[in-house]
Amino acid sequence: MRRAVPTLMFVVLGLVALEAQRGGGPPPAPRAAAPIDLTGYWVSIVTQDWRWRMVTPRKGDYQGIQVTPEAAKVGDAWDPDKDEAAGEQCKSYGAPALMMVPGRIHITWQDDTTLKVDTDAGTQTRLLRFGNAQTPADSPRTFQGVSQAQWLMPRPNVPLQLRPADRAADTPAVRPAGGSLQVVTRNLRAGYLRKNGVPYSENAVMTEYFDRHSAYGTEWFTVTTLVEDPTYLTQPFITSTHFKKEADGSKWSPSPCE
Repeated sequence: MRRAVPTLMFVVLGLVALEAQRGGGPPPAPRAAAPIDLTGYWVSIVTQDWRWRMVTPRKGDYQGIQVTPEAAKVGDAWDPDKDEAAGEQCKSYGAPALMMVPGRIHITWQDDTTLKVDTDAGTQTRLLRFGNAQTPADSPRTFQGVSQAQWLMPRPNVPLQLRPADRAADTPAVRPAGGSLQVVTRNLRAGYLRKNGVPYSENAVMTEYFDRHSAYGTEWFTVTTLVEDPTYLTQPFITSTHFKKEADGSKWSPSPCE
């Protein structure tokens, strides 16, 4: 998957340059340029990893996660009562685990450059920011971290006779179909990958790919998540989570971390 990122970046940069040649002006804001619509209410459909998502696994169950010896020590010492007493009950609702928690999410545009993701499970909020804003070095670490977003566009199908340098000014632009959202999250506060205390450290970096699709007359999106952590993981932890579109927020039911 990581080998594909440079290729995708090349496609994105090429598309930006192509659009600049076509229009001669600045590119549209991320909201206007969105190749897919992720807004609305969605419910997670648990089709895999049921035993780790629907119930709290037993202490020491690290199956499917390649942990370091240091991570195993932290996981073996997990005590939910101590977490509760210390006000740390949200440690399994941090960004690296949040999309795996069963429940509903609500996605909206906070502004033209920021997607907002609210969850009813744990009552968490993620802000996915487009652009090149840098996080100050002294910014506090949080469970949701700082998320940098960008659209990944497919290569447009432009016939040779309609290359940007050749075609007439009144020739309609060719818009690519489909696309994905990539989100990279850093500046995380240490938390748990699963509710049984499997840890990730503040050095963790999470990369996500959001893809929307239709099936059986219903709209879905899938988020593929890759968590890299040199402190507690010997290799990336990769998951894939599916969400189904709901008509409205009538089933929305916020609940605290537990």
